[in-house]
Amino acid sequence: MKITTVLAPAAIFVLAMPTHAQDATASFIDSDGAQVGSVTLTRGDGGVTIEGHLMGISAGEHGFHFHATGDCDPGSAFESAGDHFNPTDHQHGLENPQGPHSGDLPNVTAAEDGTVAVDLTTDMISLTEGDPAYVFDADGTALVVHAGPDDMVTDPSGNSGDRIACAVIGAPAAL
Repeated sequence: MKITTVLAPAAIFVLAMPTHAQDATASFIDSDGAQVGSVTLTRGDGGVTIEGHLMGISAGEHGFHFHATGDCDPGSAFESAGDHFNPTDHQHGLENPQGPHSGDLPNVTAAEDGTVAVDLTTDMISLTEGDPAYVFDADGTALVVHAGPDDMVTDPSGNSGDRIACAVIGAPAAL
């Protein structure tokens, strides 16, 4: 009985604390502003998992990166999303010895029917306020799909070509 009495107030305190590491969502638009998919970001033991689907993407491999600004203006060809998310000031590329950027991710592959199944995990970004790679900073963060594959070494962008789809990372709702 004494253990229950001691744990109950502690459990209430933990449940009442705000959580700063929550799921986030992102809805992709294409250059015409049409929605072409969405992903969910979930914090886990191995980092942040990015899961979802896209459609209307040309078949083949495509660069897939976090960009530094949460702004997806199709009129700017998504240049409004800024450079790759790089709070650690590294060079680009998962295979670059002086990299990678925090925003670097493996390529995604579109099937012949234009669909992309996204299922990636990265430990280079954070959904936890206060972490250096926190994606909900003052100007937000975006996810961008590029026209071609990322070569994983060329700084600053992996030669992955034009930006063809973009999604602003939606901050989790306040509790």
